[in-house]
Amino acid sequence: MPVAKHWTVDINIGEQDGNTAAEATLRTDDGVQLAGNGAARLNPADDDIPEIGDELAAARALSDLGHRLLLAAAADIEAVSAQPARLTW
Repeated sequence: MPVAKHWTVDINIGEQDGNTAAEATLRTDDGVQLAGNGAARLNPADDDIPEIGDELAAARALSDLGHRLLLAAAADIEAVSAQPARLTW
């Protein structure tokens, strides 16, 4: 597949006191930027394995980013069509 556009997603992850936060930021060639957030917390009964918290927080941030991207697409469709957009996941 020829590449006509390149979008980049960066994920930043931080942890403090058993709480992990992640932010997934999408940047497009056109200068569009969207961000999604996710979090995870350690259950005191579980072993402290930071990689698992990172994975959960990053997955949730990417899911949030995907939802925000879908909402942005719906808003763009509505702007050009003057009709309500009905996009499903």
